[in-house]
Amino acid sequence: MSTVIPLKPMGKEDIRKLELALIFGTLFRKDVIEKIKDAHDRLTWLDSLVVAAGALARERAGYTITRIAEELGRSESTIRNHLQGKTEAGKLVKETYELIVKNKGVFEITPTEELTELGLAQASQVKELESKIKELEEYKEELEAKIKEYEKHLASLNEKIRKVKETLQSLLEEL
Repeated sequence: MSTVIPLKPMGKEDIRKLELALIFGTLFRKDVIEKIKDAHDRLTWLDSLVVAAGALARERAGYTITRIAEELGRSESTIRNHLQGKTEAGKLVKETYELIVKNKGVFEITPTEELTELGLAQASQVKELESKIKELEEYKEELEAKIKEYEKHLASLNEKIRKVKETLQSLLEEL
């Protein structure tokens, strides 16, 4: 599937299109897919990638650093670092932009073998985790039933202790 991406966005919709193309275009790169497979700092890294893509799209629309920082909720220095390619996410997003420019704004998503494998691995992990959750829920229900039994038994024992106390107290009073 290919789409024409505005290289010089003229409004919010164009900015969004360029931003999404930069995000997806960067995420589907082989080297980036490898980084995503490693769970260490995945969310932080992906957040940086999204911010870098948003910053570049807004810069291409003519936004100032201050406005970009305000819209994206980041500091001006963070935005500058991304736009100057001083961060890894900034470098990768710039490379993706250059590829889109080279293709005259035509953007095409082609799922790679690695991405497909990653998706299948995640799908099987989800099924496995859902199965484990179901097992744990069943185990929890069993434990809750046992707790209710123990609570009934404890209440019964407490009642017997109360009766013994009453009997002992009445015996003591008779003495």
